[in-house]
Amino acid sequence: MAGAMIAPALSTAQTGSGGKADRRVRMGIVGGGFGAAFQWHLDPGCVVQAVSDLREDRRKVLRDVYRCDNIYPSLEELIRDQSVDAVAVFTGAPDHVRHACACMKAGKHVISAVPAAISMEQAEELWETQKVTGMTYMMAETSYYHQAMISARWFYKEGKFGDLYYTEAEYHHAGMEYALWQEADGTHTWRWAFPPMLYPTHCTAFLVGLTGERLVEVTCIGWKDGDPIMKGNPYKNEFWSETALFKTDRGHAFRVAVYWRGAFVGTERAQWYGSKMSFFEPHPNGTGAVIRRASGVMEKDSAGFTRAAAEFEPYTIPEWWQTELPEPMRMYVGHDGAEPFLTHEFVDALRHGREPAISLEEALAYTVPGIVAHKSACQGGRQMSIKNFGKQTG
Repeated sequence: MAGAMIAPALSTAQTGSGGKADRRVRMGIVGGGFGAAFQWHLDPGCVVQAVSDLREDRRKVLRDVYRCDNIYPSLEELIRDQSVDAVAVFTGAPDHVRHACACMKAGKHVISAVPAAISMEQAEELWETQKVTGMTYMMAETSYYHQAMISARWFYKEGKFGDLYYTEAEYHHAGMEYALWQEADGTHTWRWAFPPMLYPTHCTAFLVGLTGERLVEVTCIGWKDGDPIMKGNPYKNEFWSETALFKTDRGHAFRVAVYWRGAFVGTERAQWYGSKMSFFEPHPNGTGAVIRRASGVMEKDSAGFTRAAAEFEPYTIPEWWQTELPEPMRMYVGHDGAEPFLTHEFVDALRHGREPAISLEEALAYTVPGIVAHKSACQGGRQMSIKNFGKQTG
């Protein structure tokens, strides 16, 4: 439905060659934190039409980054601007659905920061609103465009993994309480005690965004230490770290670990195990990217037993950003170079009347499993089924 609605929104820009749109997408940017990290002003198919944040200092950041003097003090005022085609929603996670739905109801396409939702009720609301309005929705999940993830997609497309039967992914961000839980004046941010599995997409994208599988069952274990800093948080969350084991609709296993406290180095990474080849993203303990291939050679283990050996191949990850983006956007920036890719994918999808790579169906397939996983952790690791939106599983 979304694709059918995009073309009319940009119809004044159609040419006779391949249906490409000449007129640039006119973006509104909301949220002067992470929202200022994108390259809307550098995409040849886009112009920043308006910016907004509730805070004056962040409105100034947006104005300076995007060189845009059309400034609004709130999202609600910005979406009344009829010159804006689409809105980048980079507000706090609890507000993503409310803000994305308001934009779509106002006739604006939406790209939203992660996660797409933080409850099943929010997921349902987002799904229904997009279906009724027909507007395009994309989630700005950075792991989808990690340079190693782009390589993994090529390996998968070419069948190099064989049967990709197990994946591990982890998002580790220790010290969250020191860096992100409080504003300068001591007030709490939305991140205070935010449940780890409600922020799963940096991990789930590594499998769902590679193979298209859907996660259908989960059991999740949470870890807590009774620190009083957690008391009274709005999520009633006790867990610093949560570890989940998912089952996919193809019967494969997928381990996801999201940790806010512990003795480890911060990372967003994955490793994929296949029958013919396995691929490991760089490890924070110092190992670079590695490929292992079934070699057909036998070796002895430490006890003298014979086992199959696997070839070890250090892998130099291509700098995909140098070749896969419009020239003005070829830069290596945060989140392993993902932001320019996300920027251009959304703009290009709107201009060509197609679904973006991380459509709403995909976004919920990344997000909802974490919501269910946290429920599992709160019930002592109970195995639970996961609802999928759109795609039939099994």
